[in-house]
Amino acid sequence: MGSHTVSRLFGTDGVRGRANADLTPDLALRLNIAAARVLGASDRRPLAVVGRDPRASGEMLAAASAAGLAAAGAKVIDLGILPTPAVAHLTALTGADFGVMVSASHNPMPDNGIKFFAAGGRKLPDEVEDAIEAAMGDPAPLPQAEGVGRIERSTGPVEAYIEHLVAVCPNPLTGLKVVLDPANGAAAGAAPEALRRVGAEVVTINDAPDGLNINDDCGSTHMGGLRAAVVAHGADAGIALDGDADRCLAVDAAGEVVDGDAIMAVLALAMHEAGTLRGDTLVATVMSNLGLHQAMGAAGIKLEVTGVGDRYVLERLGEGGLSLGGEQSGHIILADHATTGDGTLTAIMLLARMAATGRTLADLASVFTPAPQVLVNVRVTDKSVIDHEDVRSAVALWQAKLGADGRVLLRPSGTEPLVRVMVEASEEPVAQSVAAELVAVVEQAMS
Repeated sequence: MGSHTVSRLFGTDGVRGRANADLTPDLALRLNIAAARVLGASDRRPLAVVGRDPRASGEMLAAASAAGLAAAGAKVIDLGILPTPAVAHLTALTGADFGVMVSASHNPMPDNGIKFFAAGGRKLPDEVEDAIEAAMGDPAPLPQAEGVGRIERSTGPVEAYIEHLVAVCPNPLTGLKVVLDPANGAAAGAAPEALRRVGAEVVTINDAPDGLNINDDCGSTHMGGLRAAVVAHGADAGIALDGDADRCLAVDAAGEVVDGDAIMAVLALAMHEAGTLRGDTLVATVMSNLGLHQAMGAAGIKLEVTGVGDRYVLERLGEGGLSLGGEQSGHIILADHATTGDGTLTAIMLLARMAATGRTLADLASVFTPAPQVLVNVRVTDKSVIDHEDVRSAVALWQAKLGADGRVLLRPSGTEPLVRVMVEASEEPVAQSVAAELVAVVEQAMS
């Protein structure tokens, strides 16, 4: 089964869906039996770790996942509620054959998801996900008697993760006052504790998860509350995580949002200066703003671009032996310290740069000036219209006219019958008019 067939169970980040509708305990059970067969060692009892975010449905789905793993003969360590990057870290730390995270990340509470980490805490390649899906139809008998796996609860997994964060912090955050919004999610305990241990004064909001309030008008997808709180508390910065804490966005002292592009620019310059930016290269996706390209160019840093999705950023970092990459959404990968995006780690590195330089976040982030961007969704009957000769030549023409001061990107929506037309230019009206021209060309090409 190819990775592009519509029926593929795995999406860009694990198996996601409405909990108890699309994603049922039965599916979780079968998926995990299959995962244990594909990812487990054949010559001994496999070891797996399981974690979850605080969503109510995570209780039953993590229990079903652990049951499936034990049914396939694996030894299971139940980590309880932990950030996604902590589960990846503990997969590596415990020497587990693989890890399981039950979370729908930044999605609303009714959704949930299951994602797997291979040994060492790495994301699975497409072909391994396809093998797991194929193994769900395997009729082989399950182990019995002493062959059945056991489940044990881990003591203190959060502590091991916090110690890791403290150990990689390059300098103390002494003198910084930070407002932290963990989105009533998985890092409500770990993130404030880690920031305090490295010296920051921390004020928390939305830090009382009850299973139902995760991502609810809080965290990195709803920054209004954090922006107000930073100003009200006279804080130096605000940090917003998402439900499973693999992404981080920030707010400066004036309450202005500092997005993933700006955070990457600050971190890339800091690492470039310290000699830890391998290949003097930053990896970003096609959605990152032209301003990031310009900021990196001015600093003598190369910017490599991948398709949308953190897995493609990770792949490129691995292939090139590179150390920094990420997305505008705040999903940032510091490959020297983590195998996946880690919002708390990103926050620590950003705040450490403020503490080390004595500069404000607004000042540090001013290296990145976003170019005005216009995004128009065009309804289409056939997404292949973007390969139409007239469309291609119009894109090439406008890209040539805009030159280094602009960027044109047409891409099909992954989920809807839409083509997204994105134009960036030095002036908003220019971007507007070029976008309008391109929309007209796309519509003309369909008729």
